[in-house]
Amino acid sequence: MQGSKLEMVRSNSFIALIEQLRPKQWTKNILVFAALIFSLQVATLEAVLQTVIGFFLFSFTSSCVYILNDFLDLDADRAHPTKRFRPMASGALSPSIALPFGVLLLLSSLGMGFYLNVPFGLLLCTYFIMNVAYCLVLKHVVIVDVMTIAAGFVFRAIGGGLVIGVPLTPWFLVCTMLLSLFLAISKRLHEFKQAEKHGLTPRKVLQFYNAELLGQMSSIVTTATIISYALFTFSSGNTIQLMWTIPFVLYGIFRYLYLIHVEGKGGSPDKLLFEDKPILITVILYGISVVFILTYFE
Repeated sequence: MQGSKLEMVRSNSFIALIEQLRPKQWTKNILVFAALIFSLQVATLEAVLQTVIGFFLFSFTSSCVYILNDFLDLDADRAHPTKRFRPMASGALSPSIALPFGVLLLLSSLGMGFYLNVPFGLLLCTYFIMNVAYCLVLKHVVIVDVMTIAAGFVFRAIGGGLVIGVPLTPWFLVCTMLLSLFLAISKRLHEFKQAEKHGLTPRKVLQFYNAELLGQMSSIVTTATIISYALFTFSSGNTIQLMWTIPFVLYGIFRYLYLIHVEGKGGSPDKLLFEDKPILITVILYGISVVFILTYFE
């Protein structure tokens, strides 16, 4: 009887540990594949394998950040209406299990990163340090908070290039940064509106924002993102036929704005990607069109 109870506890702890890694948020690391997709003419099976490994190393490293962040925010999460269901906040996972596992996972991921590619390993270390700084300080600093989030996505894009030895064009990195800023600002705008609507206690940094500032920031970044992507399609060094993918980018951005301002969504871009079918279909069609154009018109 006691043996079956112990086995059940271990099973529940394992499930909670997997949940703590937040695998659903690993979709953010798909950006690692961008360098491979835009370099199809030189892609090899080895490059594909290295990119897949790079994707998982970024995912595992980000999961270590999630473990640290949830441990630091344990008391605040327990008082939050939704975050209180997170594994550590709910008591389903003990920090004494999560923290040592996170350290082991981090060391293994960084070690594998350096083994795979020294510059990639250094980038992975920098990515982790930046995210720790975000958890401790930067997430409370107005404007710097969203810029740090955007920098994380740029690191993912650069990592995808480093892991297969392919340089990325400045325009691509600019597009990545601006699109990431768009998502980060949209997330803050959604959080601000939800806090006002439901009378929730907002995260500290939201005290320094208001709807007007976030709206203006969103407008600037949205315009810059569209213009930058259009310029990228003409000056990336690839075929100019990439311009036919511009409508997908336009629709995706407009759809996201609609979800934020009309339907009150947008708090979790990773969830929205799978919950909103029009956005999911747009992303799939965009990916197919890029591969088709680079395969047959390059």
